[in-house]
Formats: sequence, C-alpha cells, structure tokens
Amino acid sequence: MSEPTQTIYVVDDDEAMRDSMTWLLEGEGYRVACFDSAAAFLKARRDDLRGCLVLDVRMPDMSGLELHEKLDALGSTLPIIFVTGHGDVPMAVGALQRGACDFIEKPFHDEDLLVRIRRALELEAELAARRRQDDAIVHRIGQLTQREREVMELVVAGKLNKQIADQLNISMKTVEAHRARVMEKMGVRTLAELVKVTMAVG
Repeated sequence: MSEPTQTIYVVDDDEAMRDSMTWLLEGEGYRVACFDSAAAFLKARRDDLRGCLVLDVRMPDMSGLELHEKLDALGSTLPIIFVTGHGDVPMAVGALQRGACDFIEKPFHDEDLLVRIRRALELEAELAARRRQDDAIVHRIGQLTQREREVMELVVAGKLNKQIADQLNISMKTVEAHRARVMEKMGVRTLAELVKVTMAVG
C-alpha cells in the first residue's frame, strides 16, 4: 500500500487506458489522478507532490520522454514508470539511463504493473524520508553559532582539540565547550555520527 500522502499520477492520451488504470489502482486502494496530456500534468504539478508517475511514451504535442526531461530540469524526484509500445523499448531503456524508475511494455498484466508501482512508491517513500532527514540536519546546522560551526568543520576534518585551539586562537577549554555544544545541537553522541550526518548534507 502507498503512504497516505502518495498518489499515482497517470499521464496518457488514451481515455480507455486511463479508465482501466484508474479502475485497477483504485481497486487496490491507491489514490489516482489522471491527465490526458503532459501539458495538463505540468500545469497541475507542484514541488511537493508525493507518489509516482505512470507515463505513456507516445503522446501528441509533448511525449512522455519530453515530459521526463522537463521534470528533470525542474528537479522533480517523482519516480517515473514509462508505458511503452514494443517499438519504444530502446527509448524507454534510454530513459532509464537518464534516471527513470522503470518501464512496462503494452500489453501488460495488471500484476506486473502493480509490482512496478509498489517498488516505485517504496523508492519515493525512502527518498522523502531522506529529504526530511537532510532538512532536519540542515536546520540543526543553522542553530550553530559561527564559532561552533568553525569548530565542527575542524572536528569533522579530523583535527585534535589542541590543533583546533591553535588554529582558532582559543583555549583548549573553549574548544571542548564548543565541541560539547556542537554534539548536543547536532543530536549525536560520537565523532563518527557527527561525520556521518555532516557528510549526508555535504
């Protein structure tokens, strides 16, 4: 099952295909939103959309591949499952190399699509959790004073307290106090944890 905030966005110019996918997916308990063109989806798109995109490769005006490129440029992280005809497989493989999540060839079995959707939603949930974690780390770093940040950068770089004291022209006791506050504000107990969280956000 999807998380409560996740929606499956179906973008396909074929009304019968949209209807059958809606019937299938809603029958499995998923939230579904359908669009008859890439332009219609782009118009409705927001940065905070959660879920995944089931996208037809061949559509008039703007193809699924062109929509993928536009979403990529917008920084979208929604996993994309391309729906392809037999002749579109090489294009779909190229899309995978450019970051698409999966593709499925028409005609397909319902269960094959559901397996791919479950996988895409799990991936999106992991990405969302990682973003929340990174945002929390950035927020904690924002709570540090300028001096605490300087001490943290030197600690993470592997400097000893004495080296930090010399470099910043402060006493060892002051370094120790700053270091303790850094660990507390960052919510970590060990140097290894501090290195790990700071590396996570670069």
